[in-house]
Amino acid sequence: MDIKKVFEDYNTIAVYGMSTNPAKPSHTVPVFFLDHGYTVYPVNPVADEIAGEKVYKNLADAPEGIEILNVFRPSDQALGVVEEAVARKKAKGDIKLIWLQEGIISDEAKKLAEENGIDFIQDKCMYKEYLR
Repeated sequence: MDIKKVFEDYNTIAVYGMSTNPAKPSHTVPVFFLDHGYTVYPVNPVADEIAGEKVYKNLADAPEGIEILNVFRPSDQALGVVEEAVARKKAKGDIKLIWLQEGIISDEAKKLAEENGIDFIQDKCMYKEYLR
């Protein structure tokens, strides 16, 4: 997968686990992409607004047109997130790429995503890769 091409071709990102805490990477990374012209849909079951953006309680509620699902959840939750993403792709036809942030690894999730036609990146920071 050509990561440079991902940033050129895709501009709508749902962030699963976006944090309200401005000190956490799960807040600063999505805000960086907002500041660089990307559309960001925060997904967080306990917040209503983050960084001025409406928050969606779950992935199914987020607007259509998601290209990248950026995941900030522990590795042991990644499979469940991918199961939600696969269900959404079947229902709405979006989500082209699932990106597990640095330190998040799940080969089961990777297999499920790829079996359902979704590209998959894991254990890489979107922010760091963008800066490359």
